[in-house]
Amino acid sequence: MNENESVDMVEKMNAPTDAAGESWGETDLDAAVIVALGCNDKGDWSSCVEALEAALARFRAEGVDVLARSSWWSSQAWPDPSDPPFLNGVAVVSTAQDASTLMRTLGRVEDLFGRVRTARNAPRTLDLDLIAYGRLSGDLNGLILPHPRAADRLFVMGPLAEVAPEWTHPVCGRRACDLAAAATVGEDARPLPRG
Repeated sequence: MNENESVDMVEKMNAPTDAAGESWGETDLDAAVIVALGCNDKGDWSSCVEALEAALARFRAEGVDVLARSSWWSSQAWPDPSDPPFLNGVAVVSTAQDASTLMRTLGRVEDLFGRVRTARNAPRTLDLDLIAYGRLSGDLNGLILPHPRAADRLFVMGPLAEVAPEWTHPVCGRRACDLAAAATVGEDARPLPRG
C-alpha cells in the first residue's frame, strides 16, 4: 500500500461503525474485547462469507454478544499466497467470560465449524483470535494479550479501524487507524464491496 492509499483508507475510517455503517457508540474503548475472524476454506458452507456470518450468529449462544463488527476484508493467504485467499473481519464483543474462558469458547466455536488443526497457517474453515481483552497485557497462562502479531496485520487493523478507529493498543499506545496505515503484513487486504 502506498502512502496515498494509506491516507485515503484512514480518512474513510474516521467514525466508528458496524458493518451496516451505523455508529455503535464506542462507549469505553479501554474495556473493548476484540475478536478477529478469518476463513479461507468454506467447508460445508456455500461461501466463506456465509461461514463468517454464521460464526457471528453462533457467538450469542456461547454467551458472547456482538456490539459492532467490520465489513469482510479479502487478502491473499499469509504466509503462503498459493493457499486460497482469506476473508477476515473484526467484532467488538461483550461477555461475562474472563479472557481464558473466552479463548476456550472461541476454540469450541472453531471446532463446531470444522476447524482442523494440521500444519501451522494451513487453510481453515474458521480462525478466531482474541485480539484484545480490555487493557490486559502479558502472558496469562499461555494466552498472550494483546495478540502479539495483530498490530502489524492490515487484515486485522483495517477492519478494527472501521469499527473503532480510536482504539489504542494496550502495549504500543498507537490507535487502530494509525496501525492500519502502517501495517506491513497483508498489505493487499481490502474491504469487500457492501451490498
